[in-house]
Amino acid sequence: MKSLKKQRRIQVIALAVVALIISTALIGYAMRDGINYFRSPSEVIAEPPGRTEVFRIGGLVETGSLKRGQGETIEFVVTDGGDSVPVVFTGVLPDLFGEGQGMVGTGSYVDGVFTATEILAKHDETYMPKEVVDALKEQGVYVEPES
Repeated sequence: MKSLKKQRRIQVIALAVVALIISTALIGYAMRDGINYFRSPSEVIAEPPGRTEVFRIGGLVETGSLKRGQGETIEFVVTDGGDSVPVVFTGVLPDLFGEGQGMVGTGSYVDGVFTATEILAKHDETYMPKEVVDALKEQGVYVEPES
């Protein structure tokens, strides 16, 4: 009788472990498209990502680089003070987007150009995303905003 209880307990534990492994695998599989890694322009130039990899890039919009194309297509260059990456975006830019301002874009790097599907801009005159601040500090070009 005792060995039957022990055997049943081992079966329940084994089943629970298998269920935990399967659920973890399913959660990881479901989240694979929702995770976007952040890269600075210097990191993109040093190690160009694959054509199909979706990631976020952030930095400052280079002064004098903003060009409006046909329709809603906008071209500009994002920099972290070290390297610069050309960006192409088709759509409506946020109201606070401008040259010399911080931005974060989501998209992919194809043939030396970052093709953005989404552009985010800072929401007030002092805010900048933490990832952008860290990347600018690494390049030695970050200036603390005046309070």
